[in-house]
Amino acid sequence: MKCAKCENIAAYSRKYSGENLCSQCFSNSILRKAAKTISKYKMIKNNELVCVAVSGGKDSLVLLDTLNKMSKTHNFRIFAVTIDEGIPGYRDEALKIVENFCARLKIEHEVFSYKKLFDLTLEESLELRNDQKLSSCGICGTFRRRALDHAAKAINANVIATGHNLDDTLQTFLINILSGDTKKIGWMDPDTSSNKVRKIKPLSEIYESEIVFYAFTNNLPFQTEPCPHMNEGIRTEIREFLNSLELNHDGIKNNMYKTILKISQFTKNANDKEKRACLVCGNQCTGRICSVCNMVTNLKDGLY
Repeated sequence: MKCAKCENIAAYSRKYSGENLCSQCFSNSILRKAAKTISKYKMIKNNELVCVAVSGGKDSLVLLDTLNKMSKTHNFRIFAVTIDEGIPGYRDEALKIVENFCARLKIEHEVFSYKKLFDLTLEESLELRNDQKLSSCGICGTFRRRALDHAAKAINANVIATGHNLDDTLQTFLINILSGDTKKIGWMDPDTSSNKVRKIKPLSEIYESEIVFYAFTNNLPFQTEPCPHMNEGIRTEIREFLNSLELNHDGIKNNMYKTILKISQFTKNANDKEKRACLVCGNQCTGRICSVCNMVTNLKDGLY
């Protein structure tokens, strides 16, 4: 089977579009998709410094690789940041992978830890919680968002880039729907131009399976060991459900993503009207106390 773009042998079959692509043409298509997303939502402006969140997993390393290639021909700079949650025996491997990859690409890199920022590691937080309905992902996600805000401010970055792909968006949407958290749906709008700290997702229109193939075909190193707490929530079950749908209905993920964009825009408008400064830390939020300050206080006081 030949590549649809050139005469080389095809290495990847993109079922939802019917394209068969060789490794080089596939990689170029991923770069074009990411570049199109960045351009469409004006994610990066001229001469900006982009704080790239790099965990050591496939998504974040593909993000770093693609933004590094784009920065060679476009007017912006990148700085890699890794958040250390404090998970024994898990984060160490990833930190080494990121450090070596950044050194290879000659990209500046810095690590920020939960312990230094919140005086709590993720493991310590889990020991403090009394309510088992409060998932590890819920705690970690809340801390991670604030840690990235701090990192961006520390390196004087204009924007934060994360490696969330299309599958992540679909999964998060369903999790928010099932938990009744409609406010978070508004945060999923890719247009963050009105936010105090702009957070962008250049890979948000790319399937997870394509991210995986890009990483393998470009020989990118990444951590394969999953987070030890990943099965505590329902994300894995939702991922499997969506993958089974896509297997029998090519392109259904793309259709769902387009619907999510429309819904998130309506919810975002409502959220914008409620924005205010947290009474404790001063960060932007939609309540009197932001979710981070609320969580840290309640964990230490034994209220969670």
